[in-house]
Amino acid sequence: MTLLDSLSPRALAAPESGIVEIINYARGRDGLLPLWAGEGDLPTPDFINRSASEALLGGETFYTWQRGIPELRQALSRYYQRHFAVHLPVEHFYVTASGMQAIALAVQALTSPGDEMIYLSPCWPNIVSAIDLAGAKSVCVPLSFTDGRWVLDLDRLEKAITPKTKALFINTPSNPTGWTASREDLIAILEIARRHGVWILADEIYALYYYGASERAPSFLDVMEEGDKVVFANSFSKNWSMTGWRVGWIVAPPELGQVLENLIQYSTSGVAQFMQRGAVVALDQGDDFVRENIARATASRDILCDALIATNRVETLKPEGALYAFLKIDGITDSRQAALDIVDKTGVGLAPGTAFGEGGLPFLRACFLRNPAHIADAAERLSSYVKAL
Repeated sequence: MTLLDSLSPRALAAPESGIVEIINYARGRDGLLPLWAGEGDLPTPDFINRSASEALLGGETFYTWQRGIPELRQALSRYYQRHFAVHLPVEHFYVTASGMQAIALAVQALTSPGDEMIYLSPCWPNIVSAIDLAGAKSVCVPLSFTDGRWVLDLDRLEKAITPKTKALFINTPSNPTGWTASREDLIAILEIARRHGVWILADEIYALYYYGASERAPSFLDVMEEGDKVVFANSFSKNWSMTGWRVGWIVAPPELGQVLENLIQYSTSGVAQFMQRGAVVALDQGDDFVRENIARATASRDILCDALIATNRVETLKPEGALYAFLKIDGITDSRQAALDIVDKTGVGLAPGTAFGEGGLPFLRACFLRNPAHIADAAERLSSYVKAL
C-alpha cells in the first residue's frame, strides 16, 4: 500500500486542472502572450493598493468579522443599488476568500452527500470539482452549439432534474462560452427552480462584461421575488484586476447567515481585514477603472474575433458577455494537444477546451482582457498558425 492509497477517494478523484497544465508547461517563456487564464494584464490600481497598505501598516492584522467588516458589506449594498437598482441590506452579504470559495461554501450549504447539482457545459471546471468534493453528484446539461452560438435548451434542463436535485448552477455570462442568458431565459429558469423546489446558485461574476445595449447583463436580481431560493457567488478578481487578492462574496437570504458564517469559520475564519479595506475602496471608487477594463475587453474582443473569423477556418462569433473567445478551429479535434502545439509554435498560451467538460473537446479558450496591441499580435500569430494547418 502506498501513502496515496490511504487518502480519501474523493480527494484522489479531484483532477489536475487542464488549464494549469498548459500554464505550467509554458510559463516563463520569452515572448509569451498568455491568454490562458481568466485575468487581465493590468495590475490592481494604486488607489486600491494604498487603502490596503495603509490598513496593513496601521495594524489591521487581527481576527475580524467572519461575515466581512461592516464597511465592506455596506459598500456591497451600495454597489448593488448602483449597478442593479436593488436595495439589499447588509445582512445579505458575506465576504469570502475568493469567488472560488464563495462557490465551494454555497455548494456545501445547498447539498449533502448523494444529492445532485446541475450545471451547464462547457463550464469553468472548478464548479464540477467543488460539487464532487462536497460529496454531491455533478449533473451536466450541455449547451447546444449552433451557427457559432451557444444555446440553452430549457426542456433539457428541466428533464435533468430528479428527486435528488438540490440546485442548479447557472453561470451567465458564461466562462468559457460567452453564453449570456436573456431576461426571458432567467424567468424560465427561475420558474423551473420554483416548480421543483430547488435552489439556484448564480455565478454572475462577469455581469458587467456585457457587450449588448445595456450596461450589464440580465441578472436573476431583475426577475426574482422575495422568498426565491437564489444564492449569488461573486469576486473582486475580474472587475478591479484583483485576481491575486483572493477576495469574493456571497449574496444570500439573511436566513442563511449563521450557516454561511459557520462555514467561513471552519474554512478560513474570515478574510484579512487590510485586504477588505482595499475591497471597500474598489467598490466605492472603482467604477471608472471597471469601465476602462470593459473598454479594453471590448476593443480586444473585436480585434481577436475579427481576425480569426477572417481566416474562414475558425468557427465562432463575438461573445455576448464575459472575457473569452471560445474557438473551434477546422481540423482540430484534440484541444489539449493543440494548446501544447500552439504555445510551442506561436508563443500564444490558450486554454484547451478539454478542461471545460462536455462539449468543449474541439475548442480553445482565449482571454481577451488585455492591451489591444498585444491582442492584435496574438491574433496575427494565431491566424498564421490556423492558415498553415
